[in-house]
Amino acid sequence: MGNVGNPTKLSSIESIKQLKGCCDKGSKAQGLHQLKLYLARFGYLNYQHTPYHTNVEDDKFDDELESALKSYQKYYHLNATGTLDEATVSLLTTPRCGCPDKETHNHTSKLHIVSRYTFFPNKPRWPPSKSHLTYAFTSNYPNNHVPPVVRAFNQWSSASGYYFKFSRVYDVRGADLKISFERGNHGDNNNFDGPGRVLAHAYAPTDGRLHFDADDTFSDGPRAVQNVMDLETVAVHEIGHLLGLGHSNDKNAIMYAYITSGVLKGLNSDDIQGIKALYGLTN
Repeated sequence: MGNVGNPTKLSSIESIKQLKGCCDKGSKAQGLHQLKLYLARFGYLNYQHTPYHTNVEDDKFDDELESALKSYQKYYHLNATGTLDEATVSLLTTPRCGCPDKETHNHTSKLHIVSRYTFFPNKPRWPPSKSHLTYAFTSNYPNNHVPPVVRAFNQWSSASGYYFKFSRVYDVRGADLKISFERGNHGDNNNFDGPGRVLAHAYAPTDGRLHFDADDTFSDGPRAVQNVMDLETVAVHEIGHLLGLGHSNDKNAIMYAYITSGVLKGLNSDDIQGIKALYGLTN
């Protein structure tokens, strides 16, 4: 196979970077297949192909791709041109959470653009009897990465007015929340992609799984480390998913999908309003 849709030839990040300003609707270019896979993964495009699919149309800039790009750009407050301008490609190649931004892939209906926090479909949440949640790390979880996650839980406990309490236990099977480092295909049909793009993902209540990508490098704080992802920042984001929050398109919110290296980020008013709205908290 001779195009960059083959991940053994060129990484998806590099293939998307090469698309900047070089193609528009109706054209064909190597790398558009990887872009379609990306937009499908995060909820913007109904595209069921695999990275190894060889259809000649995969590298065509078609109407569906233009519509998906416009939806992506609107969600992230970019100019909704449906073209691969510099700002769009820059965001597409920034490390992020692996959870989808959207659950609908239909671009023929009116786009629903949210302005702040969101919930998962049907608003799953922990029942009132489970406001005290236990968490456990898998046996191969690095000890140096424990403190940042503990601090992340403390942030959410405080933000909820201590409605949520979190306690560490050592029986992973019996814990409400199960935290691990994984790599590649790790059995949940949500594969990691090696270093540099998807950092982690977590599941809505009451699943309880939180996975960090073992191929990425994280710093343990409490201060930022230049050009390294802060683990506490990533963990606060993913715990938001564990509690039932979806992504926010407020760039200052912890639930914003993209995370910048060398930066510490915590909960802001959008995140706190979201968790209180989901659980009916007034304090």
